[in-house]
Amino acid sequence: MAEESKNRRIKKPETVRERAEKAASGVDKKPRRLGAATAGKIASPVRNAARLGKKEYYLPLPDNRVGRFLNKKRSFIPKFFREAWQELRQVNWPNRQETTQLTIAVFIFAIVFGLLIAGVDFVLGKIFKELLT
Repeated sequence: MAEESKNRRIKKPETVRERAEKAASGVDKKPRRLGAATAGKIASPVRNAARLGKKEYYLPLPDNRVGRFLNKKRSFIPKFFREAWQELRQVNWPNRQETTQLTIAVFIFAIVFGLLIAGVDFVLGKIFKELLT
């Protein structure tokens, strides 16, 4: 019992000021990862599905010209979906703060661009109305 208490470390809680200083300093955090228990529960079905997707099957077809042409290795999951899943695993997803900043930037750009188009439309409308009437 005494050995266990020596090995345990108690983490000192951060104050609000310390958290604000850390956020202001721009220290990059490690990406958030799942806990070991959650990852273990998820890993088994995912591993089984991946194994099923890699498995290749032969169709039992007659031994004639058509059968030999069609009797090639067939995968249970099409190649496109396997490659798309591999690409998705390589994506670096933004955190909540980055998502909020990017969303606000898109809204600002859309509003500015919309106002610009509305202004050009108004000016050209006035010019053509004067020229045609």
